Amino acid sequence: MKFVHEVARKVPVFADVDVLVVGGGPSGLAASIACAREGVSTLLVERYGCFGGVISQVGIEGFAWYRHDQTVEAGGLSFEFQDLAKAVGGSAKEPQSNSEALDAEMFKYVADKMIREAGVRPLLHCFAVEAIVENNVLKGIITESKSGRLAILAKRVIDCTGDGDIAALAGAPFTKREKLSCVTPVFHCRGIDGKRFQKYIDQDLKPTYGDWKGDWAMTTNGKEDDMFSPYLVKPFIDAIRDGMLKKAANIDYGGSYSTVSPEGDVTQFNAVFISGIDGTNVEDLTNAEIQGREAVVNTIAVLREYVPGFENARLRNFGMTIGVRESRQIEGYYRMTGEDVMNQGRFEDSIGIFPEFIDGNGVLWIPTTGRYFQIPYRAILPQTIDNLLVAGRCISGDIMAHSAFRNMGCCVVTGQGAGVAAAISVRDDVPTSEVNIAKVQEALERQNVRVF
Repeated sequence: MKFVHEVARKVPVFADVDVLVVGGGPSGLAASIACAREGVSTLLVERYGCFGGVISQVGIEGFAWYRHDQTVEAGGLSFEFQDLAKAVGGSAKEPQSNSEALDAEMFKYVADKMIREAGVRPLLHCFAVEAIVENNVLKGIITESKSGRLAILAKRVIDCTGDGDIAALAGAPFTKREKLSCVTPVFHCRGIDGKRFQKYIDQDLKPTYGDWKGDWAMTTNGKEDDMFSPYLVKPFIDAIRDGMLKKAANIDYGGSYSTVSPEGDVTQFNAVFISGIDGTNVEDLTNAEIQGREAVVNTIAVLREYVPGFENARLRNFGMTIGVRESRQIEGYYRMTGEDVMNQGRFEDSIGIFPEFIDGNGVLWIPTTGRYFQIPYRAILPQTIDNLLVAGRCISGDIMAHSAFRNMGCCVVTGQGAGVAAAISVRDDVPTSEVNIAKVQEALERQNVRVF
């Protein structure tokens, strides 16, 4: 590999704040809002032109599609996001749960409104490219944008990038599996006869969670098997059988959809799964975007041919970016396990709870029995680097734990916990590794979060 040597230069300081949150997805929004509500200066940096992460940028609107009558949750900002989206006309009834499907476009506005009202300082179109570390203490980041190379200094930093980018740049230890979960180009369709499509689903397919066990080799614990799931795989099996759809070696077709609108839109098609992609590798991401768009076009052709109501279907839009499920996992002071999430793990340093919802790596459990696990502060606290916290899908845990905490609702829980902990760390003038967890828990409860 060839190298070039960059010339040393002075980098202007754009901002000097109490808490810097990097990444404006569900965890970053929760972290920055929770932090600002605790009264410390908070800056939220996002690489795209909108906040919302996998909701507004990828197009995943099923924020809490696990929610049922007996589901026990942490509350807090998860419900605030949903309630505001519903109030401004930015949601619809989610088809398989007691929750709202969030409109990806309107959620951009919802996110803007909530961070402004909390007093968070927003910064869009800004990419973190380097960490400023002194004696294993994170002091801030270097960014690149249309304004050039700028530094942001902060007393505390929360990494909500999803990929653990800041933690990795700072030198915090992490793991990354050789065989990562598939990535997905989410897309939305228009021009559908919703009544005919719904009749096909209700009378012909009658899909359930149990259907995932056959085609996808999923394991359930039985209680989900007869529950409705917006599962759509048969058309793709038929198209492959008939020779209409030719599969690439690294692509699987078929999955699920979300909202069927009165206007003829069917949204959040999660129906293309591309394997062998590392979300931290720019060439892999490029290939996934291009290959994914071609696969989506093939998918729509199959829907038009095999699904009643889709005869005149057209692409409404692709998600702004490919959906990545897994990349780095930080090495925290506690590594969550499948045992924790499947057997109601309990921790003295809990920063919130999450229902026993597992979706991935061959397991699908829907939380209908009131069971839940707690998330320890130590799982969001990276080893070796101080004054850094991590929230979202890259916290510390094994692959089965990741199948639970990668979900957007849990990302909000870890984000809100990280935001409150960072704020209290600043106010008490102690590093994140020494924060008084009892104070964090009390503050979270004041923010309507169930901790235990």
